[in-house]
Amino acid sequence: MKIFVVNCGSSSLKYQLIDMETEGVLAKGLCERIGIEGSKLTHTPTGKDKFVLETPMPSHKDAIKLVLDALTDKDHGVISNTDEITAIGHRVLHGGNTYTESILIDDDVKKVIRECFDLGPLHNPANLIGIEACEAAMPGKPNVAVFDTAFGMAMDEKAYLYAIPYSYYEKYKIRRYGFHGTSHSFVSKEAIKFGELDPKTAKVIVCHLGNGASISASIGGKCVDTTMGITPLEGLIMGTRSGDIDPAVIQFICNHEGIDVNEMLNILNKKSGILGMSGGVSSDFRDVGKAADEGNHKAKVALEAFEYRVAKYIGAYTAAMNGVDAIAFTAGVGENDKAVRKSICENYLGYLGVKIDDEANDVRGKKRVISAADSKVKVMLIPTNEELAIARETLEIVNK
Repeated sequence: MKIFVVNCGSSSLKYQLIDMETEGVLAKGLCERIGIEGSKLTHTPTGKDKFVLETPMPSHKDAIKLVLDALTDKDHGVISNTDEITAIGHRVLHGGNTYTESILIDDDVKKVIRECFDLGPLHNPANLIGIEACEAAMPGKPNVAVFDTAFGMAMDEKAYLYAIPYSYYEKYKIRRYGFHGTSHSFVSKEAIKFGELDPKTAKVIVCHLGNGASISASIGGKCVDTTMGITPLEGLIMGTRSGDIDPAVIQFICNHEGIDVNEMLNILNKKSGILGMSGGVSSDFRDVGKAADEGNHKAKVALEAFEYRVAKYIGAYTAAMNGVDAIAFTAGVGENDKAVRKSICENYLGYLGVKIDDEANDVRGKKRVISAADSKVKVMLIPTNEELAIARETLEIVNK
């Protein structure tokens, strides 16, 4: 069985074709600048040369057609025709309060995705466009929505409700949803398997650390809490996002700068985080780290604040679960920055009995236990694989 995984942005389309017999990637690629001048398809079939095509893509429908042509091409294709594709799995950002797990897409599902445009204004419209483009290109083929918010829907009311008038939850479904859910679900389950933990009771904290960053706590793979809220702005300091902030700061700056709340939220989403704290050095942790090493005080403090916030949430989630069996690092920074992993664990988590094995920690992007043999908590590096997670969910749905 072959699953076609699609992740649509407003002007982009990422894809993978995965053979579920081996869970191996047959081909992957990216369509860029859809609907914009300079559109480009980069198609990478496993074991073959990369294929790049620069051609107009007026719409996502055109992009999907070009992708399917590339997948079935006699030179750089990997399948003979689209009949070999069993189903299409779509990453969908927001399912609102309606969907708590992945689901076969029909008109009702598309209606809910549309109703959640307000909750996911950048992603949900693009996700729906990608679904409808695939439906048009491959009529009758099963399409499955894998919601990024589904993992967080397992939270109890005490974790997901905001301390605001309850009527706002009743009227607008304002609550904490959490994001990076597909990654958190995948990594928490992989950590349980790799760490040989009890699949029903294992208490796992996943640190998804990258330009976008979040932490989750789960018991037996079910979410107990997660740092992002109704939007991805809440929680950790990120590349350009502020993370947690006193709401009164927004009013204060708006009043003194003469800007409205929409402009202020744009600042909190796109001009804050380590970019803002470092005085504009960069939103890339590697650049900020280099600046810190060269003596830039603001860059040094920005990284220290990031690590401090991660450690605070690990402590909070250990308390929320009344213990922790494993801590897993994943995503760009979590998988590749050994200094950040070591600093968080050694500077803040000694009270948990966490000890890092420096030799084991000297690794990038490979599944590994990086804690010492006598560490009371297993610390792991678990590479995330959202596309494989989506493919697994899709296969499970179509096999029901």
